[in-house]
Amino acid sequence: MLAAERGAARNTIESYGRDLDDFAGFCARRKIAADQAGADEIAAYMKRLSGAGMAASTQARRLSALRQFFRFLQAERIRDDDPTQAVAAPRQVRALPKYLSEDEVERLLAAARERPGADGLRATALMEILYATGLRVSELVGLPLSAVSRDGRVLIVRGKGGKERMVPIGGPARDALADYLAVRSGYLGTDKDPRSALLFPSRARQGHLTRARFGQILKELAVAAGIPPRRVSPHVLRHSFASHLLAHGADLRSLQQMLGHADISTTQVYTHVLEERLKTLVDQAHPLAKVPLD
Repeated sequence: MLAAERGAARNTIESYGRDLDDFAGFCARRKIAADQAGADEIAAYMKRLSGAGMAASTQARRLSALRQFFRFLQAERIRDDDPTQAVAAPRQVRALPKYLSEDEVERLLAAARERPGADGLRATALMEILYATGLRVSELVGLPLSAVSRDGRVLIVRGKGGKERMVPIGGPARDALADYLAVRSGYLGTDKDPRSALLFPSRARQGHLTRARFGQILKELAVAAGIPPRRVSPHVLRHSFASHLLAHGADLRSLQQMLGHADISTTQVYTHVLEERLKTLVDQAHPLAKVPLD
């Protein structure tokens, strides 16, 4: 159903599979089939996850998988009820997105530009596009060549659920992409190579640059830029894109569309980043901020 009806990404399907397999194993030890479990079994399972020290966000994801599972059973009339309705989700403290300063991003881009040869041009194109668009890393590395519009000003991105969106790209990213396209054939075997339809082909099984390899490239650039590698990841660049756009006056609706968020509440987390910036600014700059009041 997830694959055929919702067009869920492979990573999403695999994640649901792991979560449901774990629940099925828990139920088997209690001598009950997973599709016959009730609210008591689900509550006991959640209690076990909490007792094992699992993060509240991971617990919530597991419960979400169970809710989707039992709603599916109910929709298919395999069950008359949804036992997950009686189980409360774990309380989560929503962490603020981690992001880099504009200066730190510029240093990363400069480090990419300093890389020699075709690999340097590819790294620069990847970094410029990521920061210019805020794409998810899986969207970035899996881009088909056809995603680039004829004038090079827009990317047509297929995101979660197979939904397409158009994301504009600025001048520096367009220039970096043009420079990379001039050497892209070096990553292909022949003109008939099946990978020729991909923007960032590689020898990986998927045919394109892997998320793991791009993560490694990003860590290498962080070291060259003098930034602790632990602070840098593709998702941090996505957060940086969103935070910097808001800081320069972008509206939430436009940002939601560019990020591919289904619900604007997901995008609204970035407003908290601005609130924190304002608090810091007042603490540092206001003449009475650190003066004790009687």
